[in-house]
Amino acid sequence: MSGIEETLRQIEQEADRQIAEAKGMDALNDIRVAFLGKKGSLTSVLKSMKDVSPQDRPQVGKWVNDARARIEQKMEENRAKLEAELMNRRLEAEKIDVTMPARKQRIGHRHPNTIALEEVERIFVGMGYEVIEGPEIEYDDYNFTKLNIPANHPAKDEQDTFYITDEILLRTQTSPVQARIMEQGRLPIRMIAPGRVFRSDEVDATHSPSFHQIEGLVIDKGITFADLKGTLEVFAKELFGENTKTKFRPHHFPFTEPSAEMDVSCFKCGGKGCRFCKGEGWIEILGCGMVHPHVLEMCGLDPKEYGGFAFGVGLERIALLKYEIDDMRLLYENDIRFLSQF
Repeated sequence: MSGIEETLRQIEQEADRQIAEAKGMDALNDIRVAFLGKKGSLTSVLKSMKDVSPQDRPQVGKWVNDARARIEQKMEENRAKLEAELMNRRLEAEKIDVTMPARKQRIGHRHPNTIALEEVERIFVGMGYEVIEGPEIEYDDYNFTKLNIPANHPAKDEQDTFYITDEILLRTQTSPVQARIMEQGRLPIRMIAPGRVFRSDEVDATHSPSFHQIEGLVIDKGITFADLKGTLEVFAKELFGENTKTKFRPHHFPFTEPSAEMDVSCFKCGGKGCRFCKGEGWIEILGCGMVHPHVLEMCGLDPKEYGGFAFGVGLERIALLKYEIDDMRLLYENDIRFLSQF
């Protein structure tokens, strides 16, 4: 009996010494395992109970349990002390100097495409136009047929158009929005339709399989080509400057007749010829024309009573010209060094 009591006293003294010297939670946990674990010192004493006479076992059990309680209490006291020290060190390390200036937050801004689009919308809304959007996944009927583009037209070739099924595709232009609005029959119409379009093009400095267009439409009684020219001249002057001149060249589009392409005088050199306009003094900007009578008929309008004009311009083209960017890919590469200039 006295030998067991002495062993327990020595175990408790050694535990107290190690607990007092423990420098961290890991060390404290190692001490718990060494003295209180399954293979610990106190557990070894309990395993030797088989050698103790039955009448003495209750007393030995009490000694072991008392020693365990005292060791656990010492460990808990030291744990609380270590946690307090750790918290104090963290508070010291993470202390905030409220007198220092705040760290400036980097706030993003509008993309060059967005800036150009908002300017175009501002110009046309100022002339009484509505901004209308439509679906990017479109029916072949709206994307081609109702725009007077026949089944054998090259634009319908799978090399140019992303088809989902025989009748459903990714729109190649925002003109389907115009057809949908004309079908509704709410006249007169003065609208622009901005949005993303898709064509099977290789990526290079001036082409991308995904880009943006802004297409406009006016339908009313008594609309003439003079209205078209006047509208687009105002648009060009607002966008590129009051001294901008416009020039119309005959062209062909299936959905307009007559059709034209519009050039603007180079706003860099004033039409004298420079590197920007390739020495010509003029820059091609958009396509336009009077809405084809057959398009009006297919959309439920009487071409004898109503007429109108349409035009379309690439949003990226406006951004490239207005901000003198020489590679369309820069608009989509998300290089913060480039985008932060706008």
